[in-house]
Amino acid sequence: MSIAIIVEGKNDKSRLRRLLADDILILCTNGTLNTDKLEQIKKKIGGRDVYLFTDNDPSGKRIRGILRDAFPDAEQIYTRRGYAGVEGTPDEYIVQQLEKAGLDEFIRYPEQGPIA
Repeated sequence: MSIAIIVEGKNDKSRLRRLLADDILILCTNGTLNTDKLEQIKKKIGGRDVYLFTDNDPSGKRIRGILRDAFPDAEQIYTRRGYAGVEGTPDEYIVQQLEKAGLDEFIRYPEQGPIA
């Protein structure tokens, strides 16, 4: 299975990159979307399955709406309200959401520290 995840910014991308296999394509909107940017994203995605993972704030919701229209079959991954966007979401919660989306085989599980 070949997949692509679309996020808002480079910090979101680097956050996910640490938790996902290298062959997962992670693309950034850089907080803006226009027709040209959407076409570039579509071209890079090709025939991959698409997942949307944007912040749970007004800007993220607006971008998600545009992406949902452009990729109607995309799976939605959500961060919890109260976290500072995808980049500010704890690894454990991101992993839970990736598992919920069925992406277990692509997850690089963080090493657990010693139990006190």
